[in-house]
Amino acid sequence: MVTNQELNDNKEAECMYITVERKYFHVNGTFIKRSLRPREWQENPWTGETYEPRLIQARLLNEASALEFIAHNTTIPVPKLYACFKDDEAVYLITEYIEGRGMDELEDEEKLIVGEELESFVQQLHGLKSKNIGGPSGLIIPPYRVQQESKIDTWKVKPAKTAGYVFCHNDLAQQNVIVCHDSLKVRAIIDWEYAGYWPEEFEGRFYQRSGPSVALENEEDDAKRLLHFLKSISVQTESTL
Repeated sequence: MVTNQELNDNKEAECMYITVERKYFHVNGTFIKRSLRPREWQENPWTGETYEPRLIQARLLNEASALEFIAHNTTIPVPKLYACFKDDEAVYLITEYIEGRGMDELEDEEKLIVGEELESFVQQLHGLKSKNIGGPSGLIIPPYRVQQESKIDTWKVKPAKTAGYVFCHNDLAQQNVIVCHDSLKVRAIIDWEYAGYWPEEFEGRFYQRSGPSVALENEEDDAKRLLHFLKSISVQTESTL
């Protein structure tokens, strides 16, 4: 077990930063996310226990399949996927590096302009439909806000009778939208780790305000309601839920 400070003090030259889940690299026009290996899991400074990240490999594998799927089935701009592979207890996701400004860095008037384009992209996403919940590769990764309400990491659910689930990004916050410096056109939507087919209400419009993809103070928190739906279509036994 190590501390985050120890990892950052000894990081590689190309490593941008290290979180409790990942290392991030910018190398010659490419962007690399690499899940931490178990020996790199970090000490929780408040409890002294090891912080074990949830689904850190599965989420990157899901993102890779989502990037490829969106690039082939929509006109939504996403980073080009170069490779995704496992090596020595870690998953590497390698994409092109997107230059630009984060939507979260814009003035309020500029955000309104970007928001209009994002709405058209959301409509494209929701035009993709399926009977089955989950990502293009079959992985079921609930949105972060739902995942935090449950200890379940592996879901088995019944398919719907009709193709009523729509494709959702599920983490569409301002920090995951990169725009052109001058035109404010969206250059890429990033971080598709939680993407997949879900009921439309799973797609929170978090890009309409600053902050993470969870309910803020004075906002309705729908996480428990969405988790209840997921449990209602599960084929797992009650004891495992």
